[in-house]
Amino acid sequence: MTSMRVPLFTELGLYLVGSLMIYQLQTRYNNLTDERDQLQTRYNNLTRERDQLQTRYNNLTDERDQLQTRYNNLTRERDQLQTRYNNLTKEKGHIQANKINISQCVHLCSSTGQYCQEGWRYFDSSLYFLSTEKKTWEESRQDCLERGADLVIINSREEQTFVFNLHLRAWIGLTDSVTEGTWKWVDGTSLTTGYWSAGQPDDRGQEDCAEIYFSKDDPVTTWNDDKCGTNHNWICENVV
Repeated sequence: MTSMRVPLFTELGLYLVGSLMIYQLQTRYNNLTDERDQLQTRYNNLTRERDQLQTRYNNLTDERDQLQTRYNNLTRERDQLQTRYNNLTKEKGHIQANKINISQCVHLCSSTGQYCQEGWRYFDSSLYFLSTEKKTWEESRQDCLERGADLVIINSREEQTFVFNLHLRAWIGLTDSVTEGTWKWVDGTSLTTGYWSAGQPDDRGQEDCAEIYFSKDDPVTTWNDDKCGTNHNWICENVV
């Protein structure tokens, strides 16, 4: 049997076809590799953008929550201020009404020396209110303020004798609650002349508020320091 030999040009053609296919495959491989790298880059970029957006979202959420908190706080402060304003308006009305009542009885008190209306008494250009109940020093002062007055300030021996003769054990407008040992009147002035009982003030157990005793023999040695939370009668003064 005679063997058949592939012509040389046919072998060359096959070689060229194979080389072309390899080249095309390599080109496609390279292209796919480039596309993969580009897609990977785009994926990485999108991931970074997503993370940045998530961070911005979280930051905006935190800012929103902080603003909401500030808004709530401001709303509460506004409501508190409104309540304080309403209370002060009511107190102002009470004080004005009490001042009118006090002014109406000044003439009667100054001309007769008798007790004024609603527990007030007149002495040396001042009106004095004598309580019929007992309260702490702070509560007593608040009652005086609501009456358009304040706890009594004793400026002279004569006034001390007058207050003594009111026959009360009562709070007066003197305290060292701000600075221990520094006694000041409710108008902020420092005590210059005191009418303390012997051995007083002794500050036994934070006794920071002053009272006057009637049950002493000498009217000008009748003050005592006591705990401000103790309940006593009190005396208000309104200079007219």
